[in-house]
Amino acid sequence: MATKRRIKKVLIANRGEIALRIIRTVKELGLDAVAVYEKPDSEAYFIRFADDAILIGDGPRKDYLDIDKIIWAARKSGADAIHPGYGFLAENTDFSAECEKAGIVFIGPPPGVIRDLGNKVVARKIMQKAGIPFIPGTNDLSPGDEGIKDAVAFGKEYGYPLMLKASSGGGGRGIRKVESEADLVVQLPLARSEALSAFNNESVYIEKCIEAPRHVEIQILADNHGNVIHLGSRDCSIQRRHQKLLEIAPADLPDDILEAMYDSAIRAAREAGYVNAGTVEFLVDSRTNEFWFMEVNTRLQVEHTVTEELTGVDIVRQQIRIAEGDVLDIPSERAQLMGKAIQVRINAEDPKNNFMPEGGKRVEVYQSPGGPGIRLDGIVYQGYRIPTEYDSLLVKLTVRGYNWDQTLERLKRALHGFLIVGPKTTIPFYLKICDETDFKKGKFDTSYIETHPEILEYPETEREVARLAKLIAEIHAKKINPYAY
Repeated sequence: MATKRRIKKVLIANRGEIALRIIRTVKELGLDAVAVYEKPDSEAYFIRFADDAILIGDGPRKDYLDIDKIIWAARKSGADAIHPGYGFLAENTDFSAECEKAGIVFIGPPPGVIRDLGNKVVARKIMQKAGIPFIPGTNDLSPGDEGIKDAVAFGKEYGYPLMLKASSGGGGRGIRKVESEADLVVQLPLARSEALSAFNNESVYIEKCIEAPRHVEIQILADNHGNVIHLGSRDCSIQRRHQKLLEIAPADLPDDILEAMYDSAIRAAREAGYVNAGTVEFLVDSRTNEFWFMEVNTRLQVEHTVTEELTGVDIVRQQIRIAEGDVLDIPSERAQLMGKAIQVRINAEDPKNNFMPEGGKRVEVYQSPGGPGIRLDGIVYQGYRIPTEYDSLLVKLTVRGYNWDQTLERLKRALHGFLIVGPKTTIPFYLKICDETDFKKGKFDTSYIETHPEILEYPETEREVARLAKLIAEIHAKKINPYAY
């Protein structure tokens, strides 16, 4: 039986919108919130909402990844728990272990679970033991010529294309598509080098490539008392370079397929000894609805908001309660997702220029949408400088409605309701998607961006209201109307 330990102060080992999102729930629970930051984040929005903020270094990025500095900050502030958010140290086995060693509650899975599920080859073996379908693949390939020989043999047996993957990969990194045997021989050493650089581990493996599948994930919660539940599904198929752009809940699949996926996800969590919040991800054949296990994300997901909006469950609150040793008491009917929800990531990027970040630019004018079914999770404000040091996310927009059509209408209304003057953003790109025929019919898979190039053909014209707002902002800033003379 797990022992209970009441948390009083939570340090958030992250930055940006996710740090702010976690701080809000921490304060709702009557707990103290501690932010950590690097010098480039000295004026960051999320710091303003914390009860305490500790500078951990000059950065950029390296101090957010420094386990010793994070533990030091927790001790300095008196925090008795750490929430890792997502990215940075969220799926780092050593971080979870060091928190445990320091007597600090890690709000996430135990170190052994993160280690096992973070290694994609080990995770596949766990799923095999649980009887969960998974894509044909290899174990870690041997170094040198022997690894190339095994890879070539796998290609001969299963055919091309194949996917080369880093065994410790995540977040869409460390993945290469291989089209032929000659391509495989060239790409394998490059993949090892990339894996070593990104994850400090050069191990790679191969999977059969499933052409144009759907990417569907199941949100799970598991406590220390043996209870495991799911909170429905999300479709994350629309991606660029294996990174998600737009997420939808629930996935539009037959009920029997979804039930089989829920059962598989819960069995996967039990077999792995999972505790806390996590996501079991599957690839689904768009034609047959056959599905295969892909991976488990041992952390909070960027797209958790769509699940929260349809279930009313605050997943961060549940993470904290589980970490305290409480028993899950969410009724199963909460997982029966009513309606539809969509999340889009409003980034300061130029989609027409290969989604190039607009780092260094300032948001001269900012106006956000509101009204029924609209949720915003962001860090942007008038005068905000787009960081060159970190990601370009401004705000996550989540909309919900009773059905697909209403949700799509609300998404368009909300996107039109934004006024962001200064950087280019992904807003016109999403508006173009909203009007695309296949998307309106709910027909999309992981090849959607590549097979619908017309969604990048949108006008660059600045709205009249944007020009007016820019002028007003300039008048306020300079205390003079440049057009009055």
